[in-house]
Amino acid sequence: MTAARRLTFLYVIIALLSLAGLADAIYLTVEHITGQSVRCTIIAGCSEVLSSSYAVVGGYPLASIGALAYFTVFSLAILKLFGYRIAGLLLIPLVVVMCLVSVWLIYLQAFVIHAFCQYCLFSAVITFVLSALVFVCWRQKT
Repeated sequence: MTAARRLTFLYVIIALLSLAGLADAIYLTVEHITGQSVRCTIIAGCSEVLSSSYAVVGGYPLASIGALAYFTVFSLAILKLFGYRIAGLLLIPLVVVMCLVSVWLIYLQAFVIHAFCQYCLFSAVITFVLSALVFVCWRQKT
C-alpha cells in the first residue's frame, strides 16, 4: 500500500470513528434534553455521572459539546480526503483538546463522582483512538 493510500485509509477510519462518537454524543444529548434516564447495560453509574453538575457546561449538556466536536472531526477528515491540507492540520489541536477533556472527565468519574458511565468511557476510547490516528497521519505527512 502506498503512503497516499494509507493516509486516505486512515482519514476514512477517522471519519467513521467520529461518526460513532457523534452517535454516542447525540444519544446522550437527546436523553439529557428529554430528561430520560440513561440505562447502563455494562456498568452501573451512568445516572450518577450524567446527572452530576459536570454534565452541563455553560447551560449546555456536555454531550452536545462533544457532538459538535465529533461532527467537526468528521467534517475535517472528509475535507482532508477531498484535498484540503489545512483540514488535516486543524484536526491536530482539536483532537488534542478532546483527548485532554476526556482525561479530565475520566478523572472526575474516578475520583470526584466515584461512578463511571459506559457511554462516556466509550466516547473517551474513541477520542484516544482518534488522537492516535491523527498523530500517525501527522507523522506520515498531513
